[in-house]
Amino acid sequence: DFIEKPFKTDRLILLVQRAIEAAQLRRENVELRLRAGGEVQMVGASPAIVQLRQAVERVAPTSSRVLIAGPAGAGKEVVARLVHAKSRRAEGPFEVLNCASMEPDRMESELFGVDAAGGQPAKVGTFERAHGGTLLLDEVADMPIETQGKIVRVLQEQSFVRVGGGTRVQVDVRVLATTSHDLKTEIEGGRFREDLFYRLNVVPVRVPPLKERREDIPELAFFFMARAAEAAGLAAREIGVDAMAALQAYDWPGNLRQLRNVVDWLLIMAPGEARDSIRADMLPPEIGAIAPPVLSWNKGDQIMALPLREAREIFEREYLIAQITRFGGNISRTAGFVGMERSALHRKLKSLGVNTSERGGAEG
Repeated sequence: DFIEKPFKTDRLILLVQRAIEAAQLRRENVELRLRAGGEVQMVGASPAIVQLRQAVERVAPTSSRVLIAGPAGAGKEVVARLVHAKSRRAEGPFEVLNCASMEPDRMESELFGVDAAGGQPAKVGTFERAHGGTLLLDEVADMPIETQGKIVRVLQEQSFVRVGGGTRVQVDVRVLATTSHDLKTEIEGGRFREDLFYRLNVVPVRVPPLKERREDIPELAFFFMARAAEAAGLAAREIGVDAMAALQAYDWPGNLRQLRNVVDWLLIMAPGEARDSIRADMLPPEIGAIAPPVLSWNKGDQIMALPLREAREIFEREYLIAQITRFGGNISRTAGFVGMERSALHRKLKSLGVNTSERGGAEG
């Protein structure tokens, strides 16, 4: 739409309303596609994510139950959705019960439904809705201990009784579960049933925290930026080299969820035009502050007064320290990025007087 001058106020208001509605519709379409599993994917090519993809490919076609463990925000539900999407049940429903957000007194009615009574129709529960498909028990460690016992029986018999009812309902459901807790510790503390653990833990799958797959951050940031831009109806912003290095150096306690939120924030709040790259100083302070020092290096005048060999050593030392910081002290990943064999990098660091043990160096 366009506005001709002179324009009328009511015409302007109408066009603005249409633009707002169009943007909202785009956001809703993106979210609907995501919920439907149409865009579910694991982004990245790090060894950790390649291994995780291989595990999903192996377990998905089976009927085995899978326990997906990993820290909050690491993408456990994405893994569960992929298992469903690649299974023989892919055309069936995928139901999620979030045990962490569910009030304990509502848990059983949500799982098993409520029988018809007093003129009220029966309420179908999550288990029944998942018939022919997959049920995900999200954050299963937060399920009340009493409900855990009933889940054990359902897994044994593939049937249950609705709350307030007496007739058994037969179901065909594959059950997946996620947890960010150590369930063995929960068992020792009397908060989780051991028999339920063994029934769910047929195939254990671990989802790594983001700090264990830093080399995936550029691809993840690009993916989240494109998705956020589509949802908001805006042009995607490019993330500059210095900003990307800071993102890779940060430890991401909130994992993928936190990275996605930061990218969403950058799209909306980073200063400059859409064509301008996002710099490290535009990042949230807690992230931008840890950009590797070499990216804002101010020793140019100093090295100009030195012979080539000494100047090169100073630069190499600062450069390699910055890259080690960028990859969280992981020497193997640093070596891969800078294009050196790991043993050669070790020798170079030693010759430059860089003590990797003091920098949390890891072999990866």
